[in-house]
Amino acid sequence: QVQLVESGGGLVQPGGSLRLSCAASGFTLDYYVIGWFRQAPGKEREGVSCIRSSDGSTYSADSVKGRFTISRDNAKNTVYLQMNSLKPEDTAVYYCARSATRWLYRCGTEREYEYWGQGTQVTVSS
Repeated sequence: QVQLVESGGGLVQPGGSLRLSCAASGFTLDYYVIGWFRQAPGKEREGVSCIRSSDGSTYSADSVKGRFTISRDNAKNTVYLQMNSLKPEDTAVYYCARSATRWLYRCGTEREYEYWGQGTQVTVSS
C-alpha cells in the first residue's frame, strides 16, 4: 500500500527555517518523481519543488529558488524540503506527492501525481 506521510511543519518567524519530511512506504523512491506542493488559504495549490529520482534532477519554482532545497535519503525512503529564509507568503499547507509514472518533464503537472500525503501546515508569522 502506497503511503506518503509529511511532517516537520509548524510556526516559524520570518527569516527562519524548517525542514519538511515526506516518508514514503509501499514503493521505492528510485522509480518515481516526488513533488512538494503547497496550498495557501483561498489560493490554488501550486508546485514548489520536485526530485526526479531516476537521475537525481531537481526543479524548484522561481518563488523558492535559492531558499528551498529538495533532497532524498534512499536508505530511509524519505524526501526532504529544507526551507530557509521563510517569508509570510510561504504560509500554506505543504503536500508531498508521488508521480504516476517514472518520468516527468521537469515536475510535470498535478494531474501527473497519483498519490498524495495528508499535508503539513507551515505558518510564517511574527
